[in-house]
Amino acid sequence: MMTKSTRFFVVVLLFFVGAPPCCLAGDPDPLQDICVADLNSGVKVNGFACKAAANVTAADFFFAGLAMPGATNNTMGSLVTGANVEKIPGLNTLGVSLSRIDYAPGGLNPPHTHPRATEIVFVLYGALDVGFITTANKLVAKTISKGEVFVFPRGLVHFQKNNGKTPAAVISGFNSQLPGTQSIAATLFAANPTVPDDVLAQAFQIGTKEVEKIKSRLAPKK
Repeated sequence: MMTKSTRFFVVVLLFFVGAPPCCLAGDPDPLQDICVADLNSGVKVNGFACKAAANVTAADFFFAGLAMPGATNNTMGSLVTGANVEKIPGLNTLGVSLSRIDYAPGGLNPPHTHPRATEIVFVLYGALDVGFITTANKLVAKTISKGEVFVFPRGLVHFQKNNGKTPAAVISGFNSQLPGTQSIAATLFAANPTVPDDVLAQAFQIGTKEVEKIKSRLAPKK
């Protein structure tokens, strides 16, 4: 005979095993074959309103933007090119998207999170030092090269750095049509309205002058 605690464990296990995918997936499951995003609709929903079926074309499911390397002549030496629902309206309600990330020698995709998705990267060429930090503050890091794959769990802070002397590139997959990105430095030091200087000074154990200097460096270009 099962004890009360054993019965409870079995019920919880059956819930997770038998739960419909909509309860566990990154995005809700679709309720129809397609729901091409109407990006011009003023209707606000959890996702995008559907375009009229009569107006759907093959172009709604196509994007050529990942074919060529992106320009990496910027401060970080990297560029992320998204292939999400904002670029491919046909992804609406399908719960997947891609990105291409290009890195110059020494280029960095700085510490950031994706609040709505797990990320998996496939190295096209080059080598990268990658890692994520768990909520127990443990760094999980590895060097990955052409043809190799690495996973960044949903919501955890992670990064990629090209420490090589040649360019590198990856294709990233997400279990969300729009995973969202929060860059840690920009989120804290370039928010609008700004995070108070004394909050950042105390959190990082630095002076307010240092906070102001960092804010000025990360401020959006006008």
